[in-house]
Amino acid sequence: MTDIRKSLNALADSIEAIENRPEPTVKIHDRELSGNKINGGLITNFSSVGIKDNASRETIVTVKDDGIHVSVAHIDTINNALNVKGNLKVDGEIHAKKLHVDEVSADVRNERTSPLEFKGGDKPAYGKGIIWTGGKYTKQFILQGSEDRLWSTEDLDLATGKSYRINNIPVISETGLGPSVAESNLKKVGPLRELNVVGDLTVDYFLRYDSGLKRFSLGAEAPPGMFTLESQSHQFVIDSESTGDWKLGTHSTGKLSLITDDTARISIDPTGAVTIHNKTVVQGKMGIGVKNFIDDADLTVAGPIRMQDKKFEVSNAIPTSGVYKKGDIVWNSEPKSGGTVGWICLRDGTPGEWKSFGNIS
Repeated sequence: MTDIRKSLNALADSIEAIENRPEPTVKIHDRELSGNKINGGLITNFSSVGIKDNASRETIVTVKDDGIHVSVAHIDTINNALNVKGNLKVDGEIHAKKLHVDEVSADVRNERTSPLEFKGGDKPAYGKGIIWTGGKYTKQFILQGSEDRLWSTEDLDLATGKSYRINNIPVISETGLGPSVAESNLKKVGPLRELNVVGDLTVDYFLRYDSGLKRFSLGAEAPPGMFTLESQSHQFVIDSESTGDWKLGTHSTGKLSLITDDTARISIDPTGAVTIHNKTVVQGKMGIGVKNFIDDADLTVAGPIRMQDKKFEVSNAIPTSGVYKKGDIVWNSEPKSGGTVGWICLRDGTPGEWKSFGNIS
């Protein structure tokens, strides 16, 4: 029993001695820093050849398994490529020699000293340009392929006094077409104040002017005269002869009529027969069948005349042939003293029965 008590007292003394012993002192040699000698704790005013720690209050740099965490960084130069996977906010200015972006969202004023360039690589930058989103649909002004062109979903509105130009020549202005516009496929135009046409002219495939033949036509594809009207294959022509004379009339077999009040007054049929309708007044002398006649008579004819179904003609003897009716008269073309003024038909026939009349004393 005494031995057990001594052993317990000795164990208690040993535990108390271990508990009250002083902390061991680790000696760190100059220029020596080892993780085996530092575990936790705070080091201030730390410095090395490449690191200087002047922080006095909060933690600036934290090293974790996923990387270095820094709340604020002051960096003069980054010499290597930098990959930012999250968002990047810049309160100051960005100066870059070249900027590649997939999308730009900005509401700022852009100041440029060089053109805005869209690169397409091996192919042209089709589908690239300016796009405005929002509203009922997306507004676009972009480069399109298949006949390279700039394509816009909206109207292009120029200021007053400005014009669209090609090779610095105005082609369309607010009030007219440019002087270089030589061809057009206009479907409709408003009232024209002046129209100057050089060359052929076709209006609705009906009105035509052939600049080579110098011929104008209405309805005729191949006008036979200087001016031609055609309807249902019947043609009316005004043309000049090589002699300097002019001709007017039908070029087909149709009858020609001069009308007033939509009524024929003078008609000429295809055979040349002329019909004068209604009353006729001739102001001057008239010759029938003669080219030159003496104007001492109002009417001069080259052959027989018929008046109220009675025939009058001139001859030196009684007719021996021909058809005559009672009352027809032949005037003696060689009257002489003791002769007769002429002969009168007393009975119809061929030539009929004739008797002299009008003795010349």
